[in-house]
Amino acid sequence: MKIITLTINPALDKSAKVNDITPFDKLECYDITYHPGGGGVNISRVLHRLGVESDCLFPYGGKTGEHLVELLKEQHVHVIGTPISNLTRENFAVFNTETKLQYRFGMPTSPFSEAELEPIEALINTHVTTGDIFVISGSLPVGLPTQYYSKLIQNLKAKQVKVVVDTSGPVFNEVLKNELFLIKPNQKELARLAGKDSLTKSEREDFALKMVADNIAQYVVVSLGKDGAFMAHKNGIEYVSAPVISVNSTIGAGDSMVAGLIYAITQNKTPRNMLRWGVACGVAATLSEGSDLAHKDNIEKVLDQI
Repeated sequence: MKIITLTINPALDKSAKVNDITPFDKLECYDITYHPGGGGVNISRVLHRLGVESDCLFPYGGKTGEHLVELLKEQHVHVIGTPISNLTRENFAVFNTETKLQYRFGMPTSPFSEAELEPIEALINTHVTTGDIFVISGSLPVGLPTQYYSKLIQNLKAKQVKVVVDTSGPVFNEVLKNELFLIKPNQKELARLAGKDSLTKSEREDFALKMVADNIAQYVVVSLGKDGAFMAHKNGIEYVSAPVISVNSTIGAGDSMVAGLIYAITQNKTPRNMLRWGVACGVAATLSEGSDLAHKDNIEKVLDQI
């Protein structure tokens, strides 16, 4: 069983610190760092730190794209990328050392066509084999149809692949028309899927269990922010609370959670221990600065507190 992560909308993540943020002034930034970014890219990074290798698939373009590939190779992530004409986007995060608050700026991707992604689709069909775990994570660039992820999943249906999805919005709605292995909405996204602005605890549980009963996903993991997460599966509901910690960055916390869940799946953990690993990795990511994500030593420390 292999793990293949797909990131259609990767990014080069740039982080910096400032001593204070004031309008109109020239702000002196320091401690500048660059990291590879994007849902599946981040998941592959954390999996590698946990000793589980994956194929990291994504399109990339221009100098920023080349820098992204270079950084991943330095982290010993197995890159399977294909060049496109558009420049890979950059994201920017600033940490105010005075207020201990982080400001995140997400840049859009220039539109590109489905035709440019044909090499990626060919790579998916080549590398994804029967019984593999195929992870689709992150947003779609502007210009691609909301059904794009669904098309990829349907192309793999005959291979009985375990499909893990972490995305949002109309794209998520389309993906849920397929039979999936695991999904990870947050509580707001779950409410939107239910057609409501918010859900009570019992309503969340009932709706997640219904998704399992309707064969939308075998595991529905709902992140609850600082409160941890819950999981619905065929045998019921599991809750895991998150320990109280001092947050340095929230970048990639959700991706780290998905990586922890996948790691636990590869180790044949019980549903409760799957969730423990997911929450531990998500919390551990917030202990790192910028977009450095979860590290194994922090994951183990958090696990001891759960």
